[in-house]
Amino acid sequence: MVALSMADGYARFTSKPQCVIVHVDVGTQGLGAAVHNASCGRAPVLIFAGLSPYTCDGEYRGSRTEYIHWIQDVSDQKQIVSQYCRYSGELKCGKNVKQMVGRALQFATSAPAGPAYLVGAREVMEEDIEPYELEQVHWGPLGPAALTDAVVQEISEALVDAKEPMLITGYIGRSHDAVAQIVKFADTIKGLRVLDTGGSDMCFPASHRASLGLRYGVHDRIKTADVILVADCDVPWIPTQCKPSPGTRIFHIDSDPLKQQIPVFYIPAEARYKVDCCTAFRQLHTYISRTPALTSKLSTYGDRWDALEHEHQERTSTIRSLATRPSFSESGYNVSYLTSLLRSLLPANTIFAIEAVTLTAFVADQLLPSLPGTWLNCGGGGLGWSGGASLGIKLAAGPKRFVCQIVGDGTFLFSVPGSVYWISQKYNLPVLTIVLNNKGWNAPRRSLLLVHPEGEGSKVGNEELNIAFEPGPDYAGIAKAASGGR
Repeated sequence: MVALSMADGYARFTSKPQCVIVHVDVGTQGLGAAVHNASCGRAPVLIFAGLSPYTCDGEYRGSRTEYIHWIQDVSDQKQIVSQYCRYSGELKCGKNVKQMVGRALQFATSAPAGPAYLVGAREVMEEDIEPYELEQVHWGPLGPAALTDAVVQEISEALVDAKEPMLITGYIGRSHDAVAQIVKFADTIKGLRVLDTGGSDMCFPASHRASLGLRYGVHDRIKTADVILVADCDVPWIPTQCKPSPGTRIFHIDSDPLKQQIPVFYIPAEARYKVDCCTAFRQLHTYISRTPALTSKLSTYGDRWDALEHEHQERTSTIRSLATRPSFSESGYNVSYLTSLLRSLLPANTIFAIEAVTLTAFVADQLLPSLPGTWLNCGGGGLGWSGGASLGIKLAAGPKRFVCQIVGDGTFLFSVPGSVYWISQKYNLPVLTIVLNNKGWNAPRRSLLLVHPEGEGSKVGNEELNIAFEPGPDYAGIAKAASGGR
């Protein structure tokens, strides 16, 4: 779990693939929820696992020599993780091992990026081969795809003509250039509002007047928008909680618009396109800026631009009001106050690894992430990502960059903190960890209330629901013990 989460964090921060080596089937199972997180978070990672030897009597070098080789022999080890992987394969001989690794990395690094899984038995690993080389340029990821000219025109005209245009995104921030392109796009279409759904990286600066902040698929502006562009986003809205009005025109651009690893997915888009969104946004704002009919219409939208600024100032003022200093009679700091202090005290380019679960929106509101690459959210549902991920981010960022992990108390316990803080001490990877201690798992209560708001579970406390932490662990003590008392 920790090793793959470290590789995940490093890969997300640098966009460079990382490799994790594990031991046969049990090591693969030990990856746990980290495989899910790397898949949902679009992290390019290569996982290699051995297979139990397939010969018993010494037929090949590497044949079985230990009791465990029989116990760990399973019928199809790849199936443990293959549904989360962009590619899974087996090394069947040593002579094409480089080609197999190259192919796995092509899948891992091609959009949407994600895990690739390779296995190989010990007999293969022991095979003698002649040294050989490959041209690495032949094994790169797929190049970016673009919108056709006709589609660029259609989407541009629809958004410019809209009364309430809206952009909903989730993963674009992995490319820092893409963030710049979206900013130009929002600056071009006066009145466009942008919602970040927290897929992983910060996608749009919270300081921009067009920003609606980060919300998980629920926002009133979704209900009133008349044209919505969904871009690199898995969950633009949750229909049972919030959805566009019936007449809304919806366009979907994405590196994976069909969501091929999500069995049930659909949005009422009139058109969807498999493209590189950075390229697409560059096309869109360039076309609009060079089309006189559209620029003429946009020149009359000054009132919309001013209205966005007014809305943004009101929203920012509301957010600041939540960060009031608690009185001494209160039992602790609220998350808004605590996170606002972090924003004021930490360096402006601090990199945050966020796994705050139900408190994520409050954290995002107070931190107001505006620099690409400074906010990385888990993106998946496998609790425990941020412990290892923050170490991977720190390893990638180097000693001059400050890294802060913000994690819920329940999630902290899932992160295998004993391993996390031993690694931190061993390899000199200092990370500030902030544990948001609400004394239990509040996500299950929230899920319960969404379905049964007046049910029996709504009438009892967390203790009765067995989701409370009483007595609470000594979180700092866990870290100190794991790091050898330092």
